[in-house]
Amino acid sequence: MTKGLIISAPRSGAGKTTVMLGLLRALRDDGVAVQPYKCGPDYIDPAFHLAASGRSSFNLDSWAMAPGLIGAQLARGGEMALAEGSMGLFDGVAFPGETGTGASADIAALTGWPVVVVLDVSGAAQTVAAMAAGMAAYRKDVKIAGVILNRLASPRHERLCRLGMEAVGLPVFGALPRRGDLTLPERHLGLVQAVEHPDLERAISDYAGFLRDHTDLASLRAAAAGGVSTPAGELPKPPGQRIALARDEAFSFTYPHLLNAWHAQGAEILPFSPLADEPPPEADLCWLPGGYPELHAGRIAAASGFLAGLRNFAAVKPVHGECGGYMVLGEALVDASGTRHQMAGLLGLVTSYEKRRMHLGYRLAALSAPIPGHVAGARLRGHEFHYSTILAQPDAPLARVTDAESAPVPETGSRKGLVTGTFFHLIGAAT
Repeated sequence: MTKGLIISAPRSGAGKTTVMLGLLRALRDDGVAVQPYKCGPDYIDPAFHLAASGRSSFNLDSWAMAPGLIGAQLARGGEMALAEGSMGLFDGVAFPGETGTGASADIAALTGWPVVVVLDVSGAAQTVAAMAAGMAAYRKDVKIAGVILNRLASPRHERLCRLGMEAVGLPVFGALPRRGDLTLPERHLGLVQAVEHPDLERAISDYAGFLRDHTDLASLRAAAAGGVSTPAGELPKPPGQRIALARDEAFSFTYPHLLNAWHAQGAEILPFSPLADEPPPEADLCWLPGGYPELHAGRIAAASGFLAGLRNFAAVKPVHGECGGYMVLGEALVDASGTRHQMAGLLGLVTSYEKRRMHLGYRLAALSAPIPGHVAGARLRGHEFHYSTILAQPDAPLARVTDAESAPVPETGSRKGLVTGTFFHLIGAAT
């Protein structure tokens, strides 16, 4: 298996993404074929990884992916793997899924990849060494290779932090001075999408230069390791031979491992843009992924060609929507200002962003009716993350949906005729 490293942290917001993108680009510029990964359910970061490395990034999820599906992602090749963690290193759910709790530490244990901890040292000095030492001792099957000190205030601050690390015996791979300009724009679901970044190439080049100036790249490469092999299993089956896939700034949340698996098994993916008022092309089914329809609700409501084409398509062939795509299949979407926008009306769903409420977490669904690619009775694992409120959901429920602790959730999805939709994004089948 390819040797690698996991870039993690004690918490979100410590600077993992900046470090990850800078390292990917710096290593690529040095001629290293570095394969990026993202731990956990994230559909935004992999697009940034692709831009930085030139290689598609794939998710590794110990709660939602069966061992064989994880194994298939680990067989991507490259000279070195670099995986970006999610949240804090050990953060996951209480009840394990297929291979673990969803924590980045599970992937470290499964692959044998050592962890490089990005430490935000703002407001502390030697104390951050105690935090790093605690992380190193927390799980015996997870190796902490060393740390990158981030947001240092001064040379003295760096010296004190390094003294602490020497005391606990952890290498310092990098010391990054505080810089307010090295940030990526964000919105309510996380980072602004890569395709929307005003000058992404310049930003990534700046990150790479910054990491090269303040990080020991040679030592990082030498720390990469990996000795555990996970056999690849059966890939997720494509939902059809020809798949009409909505793809633009409003419909972009698709997991790379699913698209790659569909391609690998001979499916033809036919992208179209609802925002450009394009109807679904001729295909076996239409798939509307999630994204940011609430930011483009007026344009979608005015896209008469798209809406008419979608309704005509749904009269004879299956249509499925996930999260944002599900909302667009509904009757109406109320935006943050309280304006009601008419959607496709293929389902009775009405959603609102006027009073936002976060819905976040893993989902286990037992289908009561088929969706494209899965029969009634199938058990699916996925993830839900949105801020919309359901005002009406009158159609027959699509599934019994629970969270990772087996508690039922009201976002059951809907079905009507050949049209189905869910709030959760499918990751893989559950055993």
